[in-house]
Amino acid sequence: MAYLTTEEKAQAKRTKVTLATILEKKAKGEKLARTALYDYPMACLAEEAGIEIINMGDSMATVMLGENSTTKAKLDIMIEHAKAVRRGSPSAFIMGDMPYMTYQCSIEEAVKNASRYMLEADMDCVKMEGGLEIVPVIEACTKASIPVIGHTGLTPQSAVMLGGYKTQARSAEMALKLLEVVDAFEKAGCIAIVVEAVPSEVAKIVYERSTVPILGSGCGPYSDSPMINWYDLLGFFTRNAKFAKKYANIREEILKGASAFVEECHNGAYPAPEHCYSMLPGEKEKLLEILAK
Repeated sequence: MAYLTTEEKAQAKRTKVTLATILEKKAKGEKLARTALYDYPMACLAEEAGIEIINMGDSMATVMLGENSTTKAKLDIMIEHAKAVRRGSPSAFIMGDMPYMTYQCSIEEAVKNASRYMLEADMDCVKMEGGLEIVPVIEACTKASIPVIGHTGLTPQSAVMLGGYKTQARSAEMALKLLEVVDAFEKAGCIAIVVEAVPSEVAKIVYERSTVPILGSGCGPYSDSPMINWYDLLGFFTRNAKFAKKYANIREEILKGASAFVEECHNGAYPAPEHCYSMLPGEKEKLLEILAK
């Protein structure tokens, strides 16, 4: 892909990706690119690269803040990061993850928190993890005109209960339970469903049975929008999930540049004269003359 000049970028500005766009692409059998990211500079790059769907994920807690679980994400912090992502990628369809315990305690609180996310951060929808237990919440938000994407399969907020970050629905019994959840999410009004870390055989059945867009994370080719986390696909980390193909090695480039900076600081090569500012002509002499008096 050739890099665009500033003028070309302005001319190539894309139209807003909406739910209608996603449904149209699904009807045509065309897939959309999806990633998860959490900040303005990366959102700007995603916009320029042509990413259509961004997940403003609660994985921010682990990826950006170094926490050991996505349950550590807080709504106030998520909203501020979501605002930055929206500024950086005005045309993407952005879903805002509902953080842990912002929708599980009561339906009233869930609707209030979801509406706040939509209004304050200009999200296109919210995303909720869970199973049959969150169906009433999805229904209530849908009735309140809040678009919801359900998330099933591997649900990181409940990873401990699922036995860790493991592939889900590997047995026929668990696959049937997954299909039951997907069906219930559709009936509850979900505009799309994220299915994460399930065998390709199960994902194929889900995909062929579903009437709403299926957004896949680690479920093979059977989805309308495959996803890799932005920091994984660019190679920020040494280890990725099996499904997370690495398209670049930014980590190596960052270390190379940063190490060169450290070396030049130590040996005095930086800053060089070309990195320094100068007084206006004749002003140095005036200053020295004044100081001499």
